[in-house]
Amino acid sequence: MKTETRDEQFYQPSVIGTILRTLHVDIPLFIGLFLISISSFVILYSAGGEDISILIRQATRVAFAFVLMIILAHVNPRQFQRYSSTFYIIGVMLLIAVLLFGYIGKGAQRWLDLGFFRFQPSEMIKITTPMMIAKFLSEYALPPKPKQFFIAALLIIIPTFLIAKQPDLGTSILVASSGAAVLFFAGLSWMFMLIIAGVLGLLTPVLWHFMHDYQKGRVITFLNPESDPLGKGYHIIQSKISIGSGGVHGKGWLGSTQAKLDFLPESSTDFIFAVFAEEFGLLGCLGLLLLYFLVIIRCLYIAVQAQDSYSRLLAGSLTFSFFVYVFVNIGMVIGILPVVGVPLPLISYGGTSMVTLLASFGILMSIHTHRKLLPT
Repeated sequence: MKTETRDEQFYQPSVIGTILRTLHVDIPLFIGLFLISISSFVILYSAGGEDISILIRQATRVAFAFVLMIILAHVNPRQFQRYSSTFYIIGVMLLIAVLLFGYIGKGAQRWLDLGFFRFQPSEMIKITTPMMIAKFLSEYALPPKPKQFFIAALLIIIPTFLIAKQPDLGTSILVASSGAAVLFFAGLSWMFMLIIAGVLGLLTPVLWHFMHDYQKGRVITFLNPESDPLGKGYHIIQSKISIGSGGVHGKGWLGSTQAKLDFLPESSTDFIFAVFAEEFGLLGCLGLLLLYFLVIIRCLYIAVQAQDSYSRLLAGSLTFSFFVYVFVNIGMVIGILPVVGVPLPLISYGGTSMVTLLASFGILMSIHTHRKLLPT
């Protein structure tokens, strides 16, 4: 009778293991994303005026985004690396097309109207920029030399500038931060980063000169929201009232008076965290932040376990981008950052950012589930 060796017993696939390998899904990450998405439905029903049609539309977008995530998880990371330059060039060309003949809505020119739907190319750039920088830097020894740094910086500045011209300050910040994260994870020296920060600080008056009036108004309002309580400062003042009235335990589900009485603008999109805080209080907010924290920790683990420079740099950058998403939205809602129009990831109503975020998580799952296929 043949007996199994210890190694054969260890590597014998279980049913669950076989399914996971087939789907290329990282279960801890999937569970975290699923729980956050469920939280989205709970709070959207309240913030959206208890309108079931909002949940149906959001559920359709979430289902599509999760399917896309699983599809991308099946793609070998080598394919992402191979076509990174192509994706980046296409994205930049689409941004130029937006500036030339893009659709204008709410005072901004950010969309391409394809007839049957409108497409926002800047969302695509959030992924293609770090992919391009990761590919470029992975072809050289790390940390990057000054020449490589300046080329990478130029590749970041081009889409950032094109998006800022739309204007879309929030997305341009996210794109710039995702590209800068690749440079950071590539081993750029702290001294060099401090010099860059100093130069940017000296250029602040120049940047202020080129900012739009509404962007300047947001900065001024951030410093003193009470200077225009019924105008530019109205959003943040009402947001703080909503958060403060929730207390420790909150008013309970469907108990947000700020949202129901329409005191809080954008209650189902950019300022949905204020509604969440009012209804579920400090304890509920800590629970939501814990879910975000667990997702970020898992993504960092995936980045550490990646087996080549491209995968590590890309995984680290996508993780940092998700962190910036969470930090900027919550920061602006509680008043420690200017309002820049960044949604709360996986919670706010909307489909474009949902699809982009879950696509990036699909790439992260691909990096992790294909790691044994990569050369060591």
